[in-house]
Amino acid sequence: MSENTEATQNNGNYDASNIQALEGLEAVRKRPGMYIGSTDTKGLHHLVYEVIDNSIDEHLAGYCNKIITTIHPDNSITVKDNGRGIPVGMHDKLKKSALEVVMTILHAGGKFDKNTYKVSGGLHGVGVSCVNALSIYFKAEVHRNGHIYQQEYSIGKPTSEVIITGDAEDTGTIITFKPDASIFENLEYKFETLSNRMRELAYLNKGLTLVLIDERPDENGKTRNESYHSEGGLSEFVTYLDKSRTSIINNPIHVVGKEENIEVEVAMQYNTSYSENIFSYVNNINTREGGTHVRGFRMAIARLFKQYGEDNGYFKKLKFAVSGEDFREGLTAIISVKVPEPQFKGQTKGELGNSEVTSIVSQIVGEALKHFLEENPAEAKRILEKVILAATAREAARKAREMVQRKNVLTGGGLPGKLADCSNKNPSESEIFLVEGDSAGGTAKQGRDRHFQAILPLRGKILNVEKAMEHKIYENEEIKNMFIALGVSIEERDGEKILNIEKLRYHKVVIMTDADVDGSHITTLILTFFFRFMRPLVDNGYIYIAYPPLYQVKRGSQSIYAWTENDRKEAVAALSKKENDDNVKIQRYKGLGEMNAEQLWETTMDPSRRTLRQVTIEDAIECDRVFSMLMGEEVAPRREFIEANARYAKIDT
Repeated sequence: MSENTEATQNNGNYDASNIQALEGLEAVRKRPGMYIGSTDTKGLHHLVYEVIDNSIDEHLAGYCNKIITTIHPDNSITVKDNGRGIPVGMHDKLKKSALEVVMTILHAGGKFDKNTYKVSGGLHGVGVSCVNALSIYFKAEVHRNGHIYQQEYSIGKPTSEVIITGDAEDTGTIITFKPDASIFENLEYKFETLSNRMRELAYLNKGLTLVLIDERPDENGKTRNESYHSEGGLSEFVTYLDKSRTSIINNPIHVVGKEENIEVEVAMQYNTSYSENIFSYVNNINTREGGTHVRGFRMAIARLFKQYGEDNGYFKKLKFAVSGEDFREGLTAIISVKVPEPQFKGQTKGELGNSEVTSIVSQIVGEALKHFLEENPAEAKRILEKVILAATAREAARKAREMVQRKNVLTGGGLPGKLADCSNKNPSESEIFLVEGDSAGGTAKQGRDRHFQAILPLRGKILNVEKAMEHKIYENEEIKNMFIALGVSIEERDGEKILNIEKLRYHKVVIMTDADVDGSHITTLILTFFFRFMRPLVDNGYIYIAYPPLYQVKRGSQSIYAWTENDRKEAVAALSKKENDDNVKIQRYKGLGEMNAEQLWETTMDPSRRTLRQVTIEDAIECDRVFSMLMGEEVAPRREFIEANARYAKIDT
């Protein structure tokens, strides 16, 4: 077909001139989400991780033991390591410095040569070049061959040649970059987010020191400098995660093995909680969706403990079969594998696909567990007693769920009596407010838009699911009402519990509580429930927190709502006609019920004016640790947290 004919048949809108071949790093700037996941805060921090991963790979190769990351006052980042330094010599085929090749060409790097890196996180060769492409300023400084080499870039293109700027007695690479404001929604780095990742990497790479420096002064003019180092590795990691839980074995079970050049390390510990917490890594990359290494671990756990329980008569009195999940209740585990040729699903590396890893992990973990059970009969007994308790509770929970999810309730007119439903039946256009108390619920019902907003009042504080057995959760009236109103159900597939959200009735689930200490506690209780039992709703971005105002500042017919102390001061200043104006009145809202329906609508429920905070999970490990600490049995860690953060609290008197 000729171009003229093609243009005619497509009304002149599509011809050869419309076909674009993106050159260099243009593809990254055109579709950044394909390479770093997103352009929100998560994607912004991912840039730092990509650079650090390169330094970590030098550590894995045996050439780097210290990485220093600095957040500068303008939110630019510097990552410095003491590895070998990126090669700077001329590339034979491309006739340019190897440094420029690595920094400006996708799929270029030393990760494809297994003589250079036996294992690596940055296997696609796109990491640091992506960071370059998405940075308005980027500088690479290499200490190598007794010299300091430097090259600068902007949005992925060199702005200088590779030059020698001085002499060096050490070796290493220093990367400095400033993200492009035209790409990212927010350029402010969070110290806590980076700190959590550094701590994680220190545990995963024992002997490596990571330093995080924040040059941005806080409200008191102080900067921060923290160092992370671990000699115990994964065993220390599990102990750190379980600090707020009561262990039922003396020390974590630590497994180390290697087969077919695949290294396996696992640390696991049983505690008295009712939740399963398994976190997995491949070449230091957090595989949030798991994969074949997690499958192998779960197979080994079920096989070994089931065999031990049957051989020693632990299950003979049970009238139902023990399930795989029973062996994992109260289990905290870290699975870390080093794979020379990992097959990840996408650049963000969320799930491992190598089929051979399943049997290798299963065999190595199985052998270690066999020795543990033989050598520690007292601890084995405590674990099996925990398994039997879990199995009994699971059977009770199954019956309780069936009562909640019975067919006539979900398909008939059995919605909770307190639910004021909306008329719109399209979930993507509908939202439900979980409101604290009948009084606020009544106000919300009057103020809402009945077409797309539903209201479900909750009576006081719901059950703390962190400290309750599962069947007790389904017996709780408020939780039962949430299950029925939302239209979700828990099903068992292949021996695993799955939350089925196909019939979810609202795609915005908004927690709306009072702006006081009790309201914050209720919000935390509900979030704990969603994190532990309705995690897919959080992962899919369906959970929100309403943000009601703290004050209404009035002068005559004029009024301004204030959400913070600073807002209040500005509102007073805006309405005052003179200093200490007695005509300016300030109303402090201690509860949603103190607002009338119109006020609640215009401040908290009107989509055109309200502020909603979407609940997301940036770090599942830290989330698990915090929920366990805030809502679990152990008091000491919770007291430490409150004392450390007390200066942020606003207490009503």
